[in-house]
Amino acid sequence: MPLNYKQILPEITTFVFDIDGVLTDGRIHVLPDGRAVRNMTTHDSFAIQLAIKKGLRVAIISGGSGLGISEILRHLGVVDLYLNAAYKIEAYEDLKACYGLSDSEICYMGDDLPDYEVMSRVRLAVCPHDAAPEIRAISHYVSPKTGGNGCVRDILEQTLRVRGWWNDVHSRSW
Repeated sequence: MPLNYKQILPEITTFVFDIDGVLTDGRIHVLPDGRAVRNMTTHDSFAIQLAIKKGLRVAIISGGSGLGISEILRHLGVVDLYLNAAYKIEAYEDLKACYGLSDSEICYMGDDLPDYEVMSRVRLAVCPHDAAPEIRAISHYVSPKTGGNGCVRDILEQTLRVRGWWNDVHSRSW
């Protein structure tokens, strides 16, 4: 009998997220001066920060530049940022090689076709509710939350709860 995705969560050491459509709602607002602005929820930010403080690895692989968001992510403790990754599988393989990781300990959250190849390899493929049909079809878990609206927090919170770390009093030193 195949495992339920919640049974896999304790085995995951590394979470990889796309930016556009996962950490953001996929919309890009272009300001009059040409700068691009994306929206990200603080709920995702809190969960990322807590996961990192608890020892989980959080990485980003994005085809976009995500310049403004990359500063926020670094502030939250994300070290591994692969931006402008035309072929996400190459960034994924680099991440694995850097830390000696295997596919079996990685969760990847993506939302569209450029994420397909990596999601087909990882132990736990997850996506936001509004992901492309092809991505939903290969996902072990589809969050009820949409991209940019808490889907990252959803999977991280579930992982932290399964490990008993979500309500840990010692994690509240913000």
